[in-house]
Amino acid sequence: MAVPDDFPRGRPAPLLCAAASLAPVSEVLTCSSKGCRREAAWALLWNNPKIHPEDRRKTWLACEEHRETLGDFLTARGFLREVEPVPAQEQAD
Repeated sequence: MAVPDDFPRGRPAPLLCAAASLAPVSEVLTCSSKGCRREAAWALLWNNPKIHPEDRRKTWLACEEHRETLGDFLTARGFLREVEPVPAQEQAD
């Protein structure tokens, strides 16, 4: 499935639960914005109320640079529910 050029994300975030239950991981989490490979600093939790139950949350990850644009995209559609910081990631030895 092709992603339109004006679509702000390039790939879905790894499956994450609510930010309260996010645990540090050894794999570097990267921004979901199309073409971005920066480390994620934010988890944008969202759902589409037309197709998802109220308590369902999907996750996009965002670096500092893309947090606003990804958030604006979701907000314009009425999808953004919460924004949480991504926990500090442990560095692999």
